Amino acid sequence: MIAIPSSVKSILLLLFLPVCAQAAPLVEMWQLPNGARVAWVSAPAIPMLDVRIAFDGGSRRDPAPQAGLASATALLAERGLAATATEPALDQNQLSERWMDLGAQWSVSAGADQFSATLRTLTAEDVLPAALALAARQLAAPRFDSVDADPVWQRERERLSAAWTHASTQPATIAARRFAATVYGTHPYGTEATPDTLARITVADMAAHWQRHVRACAAHVSLVGAVDRAQASAIATQLLAGLPQTGCAGLPPVSEVAPLAEGSEQRVPLATAQAHVWLGQPGHRRDDPDFFPLLLGNHILGGGGFVSRLTAEVRERRGLAYSVGSHFSPGAHAGAFTVSLQTRPDQATQVLTLARDVVTRFVQDGPTEAELQAAKNFMVNGFALRIDTNRQLLDNVANVLWLGLPSTYLQTWTDHIQAVTTTDIRRAFQRVLKPDRMAAVVVGGHP
Repeated sequence: MIAIPSSVKSILLLLFLPVCAQAAPLVEMWQLPNGARVAWVSAPAIPMLDVRIAFDGGSRRDPAPQAGLASATALLAERGLAATATEPALDQNQLSERWMDLGAQWSVSAGADQFSATLRTLTAEDVLPAALALAARQLAAPRFDSVDADPVWQRERERLSAAWTHASTQPATIAARRFAATVYGTHPYGTEATPDTLARITVADMAAHWQRHVRACAAHVSLVGAVDRAQASAIATQLLAGLPQTGCAGLPPVSEVAPLAEGSEQRVPLATAQAHVWLGQPGHRRDDPDFFPLLLGNHILGGGGFVSRLTAEVRERRGLAYSVGSHFSPGAHAGAFTVSLQTRPDQATQVLTLARDVVTRFVQDGPTEAELQAAKNFMVNGFALRIDTNRQLLDNVANVLWLGLPSTYLQTWTDHIQAVTTTDIRRAFQRVLKPDRMAAVVVGGHP
């Protein structure tokens, strides 16, 4: 085992502690010669570096018969390294030991839109070079050798399948699946990995997915930490050096989420103490010009906890549910607008009708001036909490880069909030939400 460097011993715990970030920092962005996009924020207070490298390879790119391919690829990409001309292959345990010895963290994940890798490391001279070298190797040569990876994938597939089977008995899962299938239809956002789709995924498929999407020219590299701009550019270049530098002519477009043509209601009888009620429709894309009116409006409608209209009507005035909320899930495509709650089965019909009425009235009339001002105060005063650690700041910087937002986006965020009017919210909600076309799912209520 490699000896732990002295600098790691002294500040290793910093990896697990919050790291204060500067409020509303300027994000600097540029493009590398290979086409990769880079975003960087200096955070010199603590000798630490957080990096995220994102690619357009999330689950929306999964072939429908192989739903779960992106997530499976991310899972196996962490499980070992292939041999190189100068380095031996590493299995999962050996690789974990390398990262532990460095006191650094590496992870790969797949969401609906992105396939990404994240590195967290100290910037000490006896740590950073080795951590960057190992991270670059993880990107360039994950171990998709079928001889060694097949048994790993078989175990993971069995574990995932068992988890899916267990979840299928839970009312919350049943409701979520029915709702997603109805709202998204055939769009990839509504596709779920099942034991059948996982059984169709091979290690060779994962290797092909990685090679197709993980390319330097398609990378979005975000860095937050105690490095300057020149160092950030050199680090991004080093991390991507082992990847194909070309071949990013463009991936085929993914269709948009179709709007619902009419309202629907599904009842799933189930002997449960609580009925799970879901109501909603396709919402909006993240790049919608009304993002801020929709964000503020939803806070007032159902996203603001105890101060929201849904909570006031459903819980406070009638005691029909302990908690109720609404949210938008915008992405590269229209994510769902969802109202969700749990109630006694004999109250399911009443509470569903009430939730529809609250949403309909809000869409028609919008918020009051007092509601809007309270929402603005909450959002503006709480903005610092959105970026108060390097990890949270990295999340925001990565989103700015991925979405192609201006470098001043974080600095002007509160200005955008303050500029929203009640007219803006009413107009945006009337454009996006159609209460008469929403889908409802009730699991556990009376048929």
